[in-house]
Amino acid sequence: MFNGALTALVTPFRDGEVDAPALRELIEWQIQSGIDGLVPCGSTGESATLTHSEHDNVVKLTIEQVRKRVPVIAGTGSNSTAEAIRLTAAAREMGADGALLLSPYYNKPTQDGIFRHYKMIAASVDLPLFVYNIPGRTASNIAPETFARLSEIKNIVGVKEASGSMDQSSDILKLCGDRLAIFSGDDGLTLPLIALGAKGVISTSGNVIPREMHDLAAVALGGDFPKAREIHYRLIPLMRALFVETNPIPVKQALAFMGKCANELRMPLVPMTAGPAEKLRIVMKELRLV
Repeated sequence: MFNGALTALVTPFRDGEVDAPALRELIEWQIQSGIDGLVPCGSTGESATLTHSEHDNVVKLTIEQVRKRVPVIAGTGSNSTAEAIRLTAAAREMGADGALLLSPYYNKPTQDGIFRHYKMIAASVDLPLFVYNIPGRTASNIAPETFARLSEIKNIVGVKEASGSMDQSSDILKLCGDRLAIFSGDDGLTLPLIALGAKGVISTSGNVIPREMHDLAAVALGGDFPKAREIHYRLIPLMRALFVETNPIPVKQALAFMGKCANELRMPLVPMTAGPAEKLRIVMKELRLV
């Protein structure tokens, strides 16, 4: 059920509010472009500055618009275990196909604390769960040995691995085997991680190039690595340009260039600076996106 390229959706805003029409149109374009799944309310969706009501509404809107055409994995992470359980239970009631939960940030639990956090959520909510490891945002790394422990829990089914470390990813794949579906959390590592046995990518770039990210994952998963390398090298300049400033600042700018949503973020995030924005536009022009 879970494989290929899944887009970590932005949350469009207009005049300080969630832009529901723009989000619906973005979702529809994603599906028509062949994307393999959608992930609302993750880091790219600015979940940290959504109110609880907005968070629930964005998940609900996404599920309603998708209408079971592709899997919806709702972002439901929190550094409070009780809050993560509430968000995950709400996503299950709305009809989400799974939940993505980042490792607790700021309070920096030990590896045993991280394990118990996920174990408690899994015991509380009967829903396929994905563990999201992104040390650059959480200030702690989930060790491969902790993933091995987590893989023994029935409804923990996958990992979004965004440490940027091929060594770490290799160790997770070796220790967990088929018990966890590993997804790249770094767009530029999609191809090498699939070559090692990953099932796909949860992608920021997918907001801008859903068809191309689907094709990259599908071709690599099908074993045509020469073709996959061709796609990888064609897309890598855009993947890099979309991360020259904090995600999702560049991807919001890119979508604004394409007329998909307003270039509006929630404070303390601010729009992209002029120089990098122009370089992004040039890269997009080379790919005929603008």
